[in-house]
Amino acid sequence: MDPQGRTALVTGGSKGIGLGVAEAMVDAGMDVVITARTEADVRQAEDALNARGAGRALGVTCDVRDLDQQRAAVATTLETFGRLDVLIANAGVGHFASIADLEPDAWHRVLDTNLTGVFYSIKAALDPLVAAEGLVVTIGSLAGTNFFEGGAAYNASKFGLAGFSQAVMLDLRRHGVRVSTIMPGSVATHFGGGGPGDADAWKIQPEDVGTLVMELVRMPARTLPSKIEVRPSRPPSAR
Repeated sequence: MDPQGRTALVTGGSKGIGLGVAEAMVDAGMDVVITARTEADVRQAEDALNARGAGRALGVTCDVRDLDQQRAAVATTLETFGRLDVLIANAGVGHFASIADLEPDAWHRVLDTNLTGVFYSIKAALDPLVAAEGLVVTIGSLAGTNFFEGGAAYNASKFGLAGFSQAVMLDLRRHGVRVSTIMPGSVATHFGGGGPGDADAWKIQPEDVGTLVMELVRMPARTLPSKIEVRPSRPPSAR
C-alpha cells in the first residue's frame, strides 16, 4: 500500500522498537497513534514524532491487557484520523527466571501482555482493518523458536505468539487483511530495564525494524511475507 495518508496504531510505541517503527511511519507521511501505559511516556514520544514534520502523531495511554482500553484506543484513532490501515502489535515485557523461582504473578504478566495483549489488539482493531484491507504486524522474537534456560514465561509467550500470528494470518487473508510477524534477535532497546548504549552497537537497532515494517507496508497486496526472522549480522564472538 502507498503509506501516504494511511493511519497506523502502534502498541508500546513510546520507546524501543515501537518508537522506531512509529518514526519510520511518520517520516513516510503516515498518521500514527502510539500507545503506552504511562502518560508521560506517550506525551514525550508524541511530541518527538510530531517534531519530525511529515505525518501526524497522537499518544494514547493504554494497557494492552485491557480489551476495553484497546477498543478505546481504536475509537480515538478513528475519531482523530478517520481510518485505521495498519496495526503494529508490539507491546511486550520480559521476565526471566527458572521455574523454581518463577512466580504466578510474573507468569501472568508476561503471558497477558505478550500473547493475550496481541489477541486484544487485533480483536479491537479488526473491523476497521477489514474495511481498509489493511496490515497487521506482530512483533515476536527469535525466542519464539529458540528456547533457553530461565525463559519459561518468555518462551511460552513468544512461541504462542508465533503460532497465534500464523493462524490469524490464515483467518484474515481471505478478507484482504495481511498478517506478518517479525521475529528479531538481539535489539538495542530499553527492554529489561536500563537503556541501549555504545556496547549495543552490534545489535539490531529499532530503526532497522522500522525500515522492515515499511517494506511490509509497501509490499504489493498480492504478496504476504508471513514470518520474518531477523538477526544481527555480526554478533560478538562467543570465544
